[in-house]
Amino acid sequence: MSLDWIYFAISWILLRWHSLWDFIGVPDGRFLGSNWSWVLAIVFLVVTVRVILFPVFVKQIKSQRAMQALQPKVKELQEKHKGDRETLQKEMMELYKTEKANPLMGCLPMFLQIPVFLGLFHVLRRLNPDNQGKTLYGWTVEQFESATHASLFTAPLAGKFGSTAQELSALQANGTTVKIIAGILVLIMMSTTYLTSRQMILKTGWAEDPQQKMIQRLMLYGIPASLLISGALFPIGVIIYWVTNNLFTLGQQQWVLRKFPPPPMAKKPGSAPARPSGPPVKKPAGGAAPKSPVQPGRSGGLFGKKSQPEPPAPVVETKALAPKPGAKPVNPKKGARPASKPKG
Repeated sequence: MSLDWIYFAISWILLRWHSLWDFIGVPDGRFLGSNWSWVLAIVFLVVTVRVILFPVFVKQIKSQRAMQALQPKVKELQEKHKGDRETLQKEMMELYKTEKANPLMGCLPMFLQIPVFLGLFHVLRRLNPDNQGKTLYGWTVEQFESATHASLFTAPLAGKFGSTAQELSALQANGTTVKIIAGILVLIMMSTTYLTSRQMILKTGWAEDPQQKMIQRLMLYGIPASLLISGALFPIGVIIYWVTNNLFTLGQQQWVLRKFPPPPMAKKPGSAPARPSGPPVKKPAGGAAPKSPVQPGRSGGLFGKKSQPEPPAPVVETKALAPKPGAKPVNPKKGARPASKPKG
């Protein structure tokens, strides 16, 4: 009973969006085997929740940036208290408190959406023909019956991959169709969940803090893998919500990361010390023109015949132009004067 307020809130948002699409004239007569006004109601439930949680998302990004900026200090503490885990944890918590950084802020938006997810899950579970004639958290009987028979490509929104034969019979659904649609949506849900975590990690880099790194690995691999099993228990409408939420997150993160790119140290943690020691062969020595990386005495060189078009070294030119002993000069320069003076 304590969660009824969530069920009422989710139902109210769904019904408002469904009424809007129905008023606009979105086809609700199973066009392509789908009741699009109910599908779009679930999609825009995501939009509503994400707009409400946008300030929290901004705080999440700022917290992640703060955590990345603290990585050098965290690494120093790890080296200083190596082997003393208790002291290390105490010092790190003191550091987070001083710098006003919260390691758990990165997961806050996800935690805040759990009640919405559970509320939608509960509401869709109640969409059963056996409950016809009963009101559902402010729904009318007509709205309840319409939502009960709502479908996506003939698969009921209340159906799931693991639906029993009795549940499918009550929903008047084909078991094979439900499994195909639900299975495809579960795979999309897993892929987009993985991509949302991967997108952020690629931009900000892996954390130096073991706890933060463990959370990153859990978000990247653990949660998508768990959806392979738990996804079979989710109604199709809930999976639509999850996929839409992931796509919204991908777009939102891309916009924020492009608008406010992370600092260079956050992109590649630990790469700063290696930057000054770049490839020496590409740098000019002493301000002179860049030299070939091949030693002068080698034949062919690293680039083979490609080194031939390069201008010859000054030493080689001097030897080639120097006159041989006892030989007459060929084509003397016009400005040169004879060694002996004319008669006189």
